[in-house]
Amino acid sequence: MQEEKYLYIRKPIPRRDIDKLTGEAQFIADIEIPGALWMKLVGSPYPHARILEIDTSEAEKVPGVEAVLTGKDFPFKIGHHIRDRDVLARDRALYVGHPVAAVIAETLEAAEKAAELVRVKYEPLPYVLDPLEAMKPDAPLLHPNLGEYEHLPFLYPVPGTNIAHKFKLRKGSIKDGEREADVVVEEEYRLPMLHHSYLEPWGAAARVRSDGTIEIWTSSQGPFAVRTQLAHSLHIPESRIVVHYLYVGGGFGAKSDLFLEYLPVLASMKLNGRPVKLILNREESFYYGFHRAEYIFRMKTGARKSDGKIVFHKGEYIYGTGHAADLGSLLGNTIGWLATGPYDIPNVWIDSYTVYTNKPTTTAFRNYTHTELWFAFEQQMDILAERLGMDPVEFRLRNLIKPGASTLPTGQQISEDWGDPEGVLKRAAELIEWGKEPEQPREPWKRRAKAIVMAPKGPSMPPNITTSAIVKMNEDGSVDLLTGVAEIGQGTLNSLAMMVAEELQIPLEKVRVYGIDRDTSNTPYDWETCASRATFAIGQAVLKAVDDLKQQIKQLASQILRVDPSSIEIRDGKAVVKGEPWKALKLEEVAMGYTFPDGHAIHGQLIGRGSWVPRRTTGLDEEGRGHPLEFVTYSAQAVEIEVDILSGRIDILKAVAVADTPFINKILALGQAYGGALMGINVALREEIKFDENGKILNPGFTDYKIARAGDIPKSIIVEFLSTKLLHDAPYGAKGIGEVFLGGWPAAIANALYRAIGVRIKRAPLSPERVVEEIKKQKPDLLENIVKKLGGE
Repeated sequence: MQEEKYLYIRKPIPRRDIDKLTGEAQFIADIEIPGALWMKLVGSPYPHARILEIDTSEAEKVPGVEAVLTGKDFPFKIGHHIRDRDVLARDRALYVGHPVAAVIAETLEAAEKAAELVRVKYEPLPYVLDPLEAMKPDAPLLHPNLGEYEHLPFLYPVPGTNIAHKFKLRKGSIKDGEREADVVVEEEYRLPMLHHSYLEPWGAAARVRSDGTIEIWTSSQGPFAVRTQLAHSLHIPESRIVVHYLYVGGGFGAKSDLFLEYLPVLASMKLNGRPVKLILNREESFYYGFHRAEYIFRMKTGARKSDGKIVFHKGEYIYGTGHAADLGSLLGNTIGWLATGPYDIPNVWIDSYTVYTNKPTTTAFRNYTHTELWFAFEQQMDILAERLGMDPVEFRLRNLIKPGASTLPTGQQISEDWGDPEGVLKRAAELIEWGKEPEQPREPWKRRAKAIVMAPKGPSMPPNITTSAIVKMNEDGSVDLLTGVAEIGQGTLNSLAMMVAEELQIPLEKVRVYGIDRDTSNTPYDWETCASRATFAIGQAVLKAVDDLKQQIKQLASQILRVDPSSIEIRDGKAVVKGEPWKALKLEEVAMGYTFPDGHAIHGQLIGRGSWVPRRTTGLDEEGRGHPLEFVTYSAQAVEIEVDILSGRIDILKAVAVADTPFINKILALGQAYGGALMGINVALREEIKFDENGKILNPGFTDYKIARAGDIPKSIIVEFLSTKLLHDAPYGAKGIGEVFLGGWPAAIANALYRAIGVRIKRAPLSPERVVEEIKKQKPDLLENIVKKLGGE
């Protein structure tokens, strides 16, 4: 990346929020609220059952129990996008773990003991766990009254079915494309439901103040989003809800939606305002929490032999959203704008379905829908390239979109300042040494191979979200920055401080950014920290606020120094007259206005304000047309793997990630890149929520749900940031990078495995057990020959 003459921007500046290391940081479990009660939930043991009777009498006898609440206490449905959730299951429980009762007691121990004494009579009902089965006409219906549910206007539920939302996207003529194609690839790919694996289990506390204001403490990626969705679900004015900012021990999308905050809120309302606290343990996080949806992609893609151009893509995309949809209902829309990847395909036909199943509900997962789509689409690309007799990289280069000329499947023009997809792919190919075959290991049961994929990110943001910032100067020349951004561990507050210090040319330590000492009543609005938007969106609001402050400084200094405001520049912590550096005022001299020798005062405290809203973006219409994106971050990922044919284990020898975006802080950017890479590789090789035939989770904890450890880090990870184009209104050209580095690893590993041993795996994860199973199915001779050879030796 080109070195630029900045004081702080692009520099590897360490984070300043060290209170996590000192133990001063407070998470939801650390919050002590005087008089708080504890809540414990009682879940259904059945995947689908009619609730005949709930007997709470024995539970209520436990000393310290204040109340036992059931669905009858809350005879309404909630949900922001679609009202399809019960507060507590009422007539029917819809999955194993579905909360049917909530015990509130003076201590956690009393609540736990009482929860065990709640007796529920059920009538088991037919259930459906697989999304394809759930779409059949005779499938058990989870929501017979789906047609009566209130929902946002861009959702299209199909009453009388388990389809929470049907989305379609049309571009060109699919019939013309099919007639033109010489080679057609038709495949099905599947990815399982995943847990977000945040280290801090979710929790919340709430109370109702004497004036009726609801006060909430929660482990959330978006306090304002919690306020908005809670107000919408419970028909309470936003101004009557105050949400506190806390440290968040990881979210990855799971804490971006309204989680279970409504439970302590409603319980407090029932108990005359007493504080109520609900903290989930790890197993409860699996059952009561949100997960990533399971995906099924049915793809049919065709290309011409004459020039290797893709001429059509047809897809049926199916998402198992669990027992409730809400944010999961948007999967189809989100996948729409990059439905064909970074490739210029003239004819596109996509039908996508968000489908209810008798499983826990789902929500956004880091790199929302993109990682899953690339797992399928980038395998399609390799298969097409092979059948055309083309090199996979050359095939991709031939079909890449052309910034400034091509359009997305939605019809949106691809802006030139979004970046250079061709440059990204070529650079990744150089770094992985594409064209140079890997040296094969001595062991005859091991093989090595390389693969490379494209994995761009087009962030999912509503077209009407806004964010604001305030910067104010203090008497000593220091600056306070106040925003609504939720810091969830990514270091955004550090980056924002760097921007303020850079613009005002002051020491970084003179910028104070308000972190957890905020709530939604005393901070400017921000939607939430998700969709790779925090630095991009809030950074713009901050720069506008600083610019407002700078204009005030210049105006005030010009009055004092008796020059035109345009002749004032701000540098080295001073307002200086251009060309006359001896005429200058320190910022602390004007921070609170200025008082002339005769006592006449002007201006007052300097306070800058800035707001940002997406520009020129729209929603999508019924055929998927619209302008949904602010930008795309182009990325390519490549791997060199070694597979053990006998055990099925895949080791990543070398991982390469290239993204076309500059950054604000090099340390933070690399942290996102390495973390995203490790998470993506783990998703590819290990992660999967396993259910038995009755819908019970078999691995509800990190003992059996395998996440990456230090020993799983690839032997070599190369990360490179390009800066071919600077997005003209992004802060210092920086786009979102929090998700893009997760994107292509599952596809790259699957393609490399095929190139190594000729086994194509279209179902994630590529666990050792699955690899061996597929070798036996697809290449039994390969395994047998190695076994014979070893026996012969």
